[in-house]
Amino acid sequence: MNISKYLGLALVGACALSACNKGPRSATNPGKYSSTTGIEYNTDEGMKVSDYQGIPDGPGLVFIEGGRTVLGSAEEDVAMTHDNLERTVTLASFYMDEAEVANIHWLEYLHYVRKDSAEEFYMSALPDTTVWARELSFNDPYVDYYLRYPGFRYFPVVGVSWLQANDYCTWRTAKVNERLASDASDSGGGSRKGGLFGRKKNKGGDAAEGTSDDGGVKIAIENGNTLPNYRLPTEAEWEYAAQALIGTQETGNENQENKRIYPWDGRQVRNPYGKKKGQFLANFKRGRGDYAGIAGSLNDGAMITEQVFSYPPNDYGLYNMAGNVNEWVQDIYRPLSYEDVEDLNPFRRNGYLDPSEKYDKKGYQSLIDDHVRVYKGGSWRDVAYWLSPGTRRFMAEDSATATIGFRCAMINAGSNK
Repeated sequence: MNISKYLGLALVGACALSACNKGPRSATNPGKYSSTTGIEYNTDEGMKVSDYQGIPDGPGLVFIEGGRTVLGSAEEDVAMTHDNLERTVTLASFYMDEAEVANIHWLEYLHYVRKDSAEEFYMSALPDTTVWARELSFNDPYVDYYLRYPGFRYFPVVGVSWLQANDYCTWRTAKVNERLASDASDSGGGSRKGGLFGRKKNKGGDAAEGTSDDGGVKIAIENGNTLPNYRLPTEAEWEYAAQALIGTQETGNENQENKRIYPWDGRQVRNPYGKKKGQFLANFKRGRGDYAGIAGSLNDGAMITEQVFSYPPNDYGLYNMAGNVNEWVQDIYRPLSYEDVEDLNPFRRNGYLDPSEKYDKKGYQSLIDDHVRVYKGGSWRDVAYWLSPGTRRFMAEDSATATIGFRCAMINAGSNK
């Protein structure tokens, strides 16, 4: 071995131990060599470290910067439930759908489910369109047309239970990541075709690693080329996103100048500014028998639901965080969640504290068990009281109505910003 080869090896070793890469190590700049062992990455001996430029953009999502806030009802507790008293918490940043899941999105879901799943599951995914039926009201056209007629495409899907909403989140995660894996495969010179969960092994790229036990694509999260799970937001996330208190703090400190009753400034439900001054900022029931105003000057303009991009968005860019339809959240319902849960990313899950045995559901003294879930936001059929983000109600997770829909959320993986 000649002297030049010895010098070359010495230089490689020095480079490895001194971390030749310029700048501090980070998720997007891990360096060519391990800073603890000096072993080169992406070699036969070294660990595979994929290129990573941050979490991919999730279709339909808006970034919600986390922080400290005061959750709880800002309205008088007219229902006398005392189940959401004010308390200070901190929420990590996350993502949320800018609008409610619409009929066209659910029809897309049904399209792929029918292609890739058993007929039994397809039938279980169908919304309950009979939620519109009322014995003393002529809502029959909505039963037949609301979900599938093209004019209703961007109206929020209703008649969907909490369980069905969770199934949708699971499908959406798989479908979006299948597309991302396919894009990475194509860019790597390979190709992959298949059903919803990818029935053929990936030939190229690094977004997937082979096949799972059921024959689908096995996503390797270490590569960072796929998204975390779409899911229902927690109650705390939903309430925080609805408050949208960004920009309300005093200059130079962290004190908030005001707290909102609704997802907009002020104490009123009408627009106080501009050409639309006096018009309602959400779709709700104004009073007994008054769903929309009078002909020739309709106010909120919606006898039932309205398109998901109607009405001004809040300061996070989220539409209809008050009114239109209530929205399912992840949490199981308990009256004392506000004092039981943690003050960092609070969440009430099944099977921990406040057991359902304490509630006499069998004796018809309570409606609470481990299968009732929280919904929030108010709907086209609710009065203004329920538009306040701090109000909360619950319903059985396998039930559905014409006043409840949902939107998805996602963690902000690998970042505090």
